[in-house]
Amino acid sequence: MKFYYLAVELNVIILLGALAVMVFFIAPVQYRAPLALILVIMGFLLSMHFRKKYKEIKVWLDEHSEKVKET
Repeated sequence: MKFYYLAVELNVIILLGALAVMVFFIAPVQYRAPLALILVIMGFLLSMHFRKKYKEIKVWLDEHSEKVKET
């Protein structure tokens, strides 16, 4: 379940980046910069959360893989 959550979160980060680029070129002129900026900021904040969770899960995975190697 941990990896599933991270995979979904990573897909959302990529989607936010793609939407920011699309909004910058497609949205009406008065909304381009604010919407693109909001999407980029959301992607950045989510990526910081993703990085934190990824490090936690990597430590957990390393600990459990060492137990398997010992047996």
